[in-house]
Amino acid sequence: MQSVSSKPFLCRTPQSCKEVLQIQSKTYSPSALDNQLRTSMTPRKFSIEVVQKLTAAGYLAYWAGGCVRDLLRGKEPNDFDVATNATPQQVRQVFGDRKTLAVGESFGVIIVLGPQSAGQVEVATFRSEGEYSDGRRPDSVEFCTPEQDALRRDFTINGMFYEPLTSTIHDFVGGKQDLEKRIVRAIANPHDRMREDKLRMLRAVRFASVLDFNLDHTTAEAVRLMSQQITVVSAERISQELRKMLSDVHRARAVELAQQLELLPVILPEVIEHTFANKVLWTNTLETLKRLDVATFEIGMACLLRDVPVLNARRLKHIPESGTQRAVCRRLKLSNEETEEICWLVEHRNVFITLEHLPLCELKKLVVQPYFKSLEHLERTVAEVEGSSLSPFQYVEKFLESTPLEVIAPPDLLTGKDLIQAGYNPGPQFKEWLEKVRDAQLNEAIHSKEEAMLMVQEFRKLTS
Repeated sequence: MQSVSSKPFLCRTPQSCKEVLQIQSKTYSPSALDNQLRTSMTPRKFSIEVVQKLTAAGYLAYWAGGCVRDLLRGKEPNDFDVATNATPQQVRQVFGDRKTLAVGESFGVIIVLGPQSAGQVEVATFRSEGEYSDGRRPDSVEFCTPEQDALRRDFTINGMFYEPLTSTIHDFVGGKQDLEKRIVRAIANPHDRMREDKLRMLRAVRFASVLDFNLDHTTAEAVRLMSQQITVVSAERISQELRKMLSDVHRARAVELAQQLELLPVILPEVIEHTFANKVLWTNTLETLKRLDVATFEIGMACLLRDVPVLNARRLKHIPESGTQRAVCRRLKLSNEETEEICWLVEHRNVFITLEHLPLCELKKLVVQPYFKSLEHLERTVAEVEGSSLSPFQYVEKFLESTPLEVIAPPDLLTGKDLIQAGYNPGPQFKEWLEKVRDAQLNEAIHSKEEAMLMVQEFRKLTS
């Protein structure tokens, strides 16, 4: 196991850091920023202003965590977190109550609000943490030094600090070395890190896959030994990690690594039962995930659940029984929109097999569905992996290219209001009549309201 030195690695403005980080070492004046940048403030510039104000007030203030990791990799971070030795109360004194939110004050976290273009910056006081009796959050925190703060973080590559005003890196945990070696390694004892927060087991999988790094052997073994304990983590936090993994191009490696570390059987036992148990299905699923390239979380999840039994909950008034793809989405507490798309994609997984033989009305109704493009992307990739014919996809592409939208989805010829105005009494038959009229219209058998009314008259005669 790597020993953790208390002496930081310092990088004081060498040329390589300037090239990678692209940060000037000048001191930013608040007045200059107010006058020149306020209307077009970026998250990076605003976070520098936050650091500058804290420094001017006599406090230490560094960029911390993932943003330092990303900058050293030459990637622009999505956000810039700041760590400081100022207490939450002192942070609020520097920026004022109106521009701060004490959302996590008990844990030393204050949100500093910036201009609309810049968003907000999370400012956290350097802290050490007590026991994690629930395996999710510390029972207590104590404010401390930067060195002590670094030691309580999860992985070495996330444990570095950076001073944007002097271009100085503070590395107390060997993060720069692991970043260069492309290794995800828990800080100090990995069993302690995972025991503190069980979600770190999934985060280890995500960082290794998304960054395309190797997972340190000792860290991996700690995850495998503790994998059953992931159940103490809330479904919402697990889902958040799955979203990040399955929407990334390295989703196949994430899924495979989760299975190897025995996390997948705990969070998605249905996939183990219906897909992993069949070597061909498992191999094809991983290859499909890999070939999907750029895809949404919903497409990735539908691919992963593609062999799980389908139950159309729209026909039921109760939550489906366990073991179905819809039940999986419910258990993970996905949003209604995510659940509907994932389930629709799984429910229509075999539609392309018979697509060339569908009635015209069914084809038109299918291609106008909001998730059809996602379905086409997923099922075409599956067909390529399985070596199946691509003619259905070529057929639908030709149909869409040659058929105007107004022909695919024309306005209804007839509505319930039209039937009432024509003297028909509202009733359950309205829905059946209007559906048959719509099908005839989409089949291009009728083209006018008059023809539609004649159809309804025939329907009425048959039921009278």
